[in-house]
Amino acid sequence: MKTPFSFGTAIALLKEGRKVSREGWNGKGMWIYYVPENSYAAQTPAARGRFGEMVPYRAYIAMVTAQADVVPWVASQTDILADDWVLA
Repeated sequence: MKTPFSFGTAIALLKEGRKVSREGWNGKGMWIYYVPENSYAAQTPAARGRFGEMVPYRAYIAMVTAQADVVPWVASQTDILADDWVLA
C-alpha cells in the first residue's frame, strides 16, 4: 500500500520530476506531472502570427487521462485540501 500525503508534498515531488495521483480519482491510470518552461513549434497561423515559429510557454502541470492522452491540469479545492496523494 502506498503512503498518502498532502497536496503541498505532491507539488514538491512534481517539481523533483516525480509523477503523482490521488487515491480518490475514479479514472484508472490518471496521474499528473510537472512540465517545465520551454517552447514548442507553432501549430496554427494565429500562433505563428503572434510568436513566429516557436511558441514560448510557462511551466504548468499536465495530466495523463484515463484515455491515455495529456491535458493541462488545474487543481480543484478538493484536490488542494486532499491528503490522499500518492506516487504514481
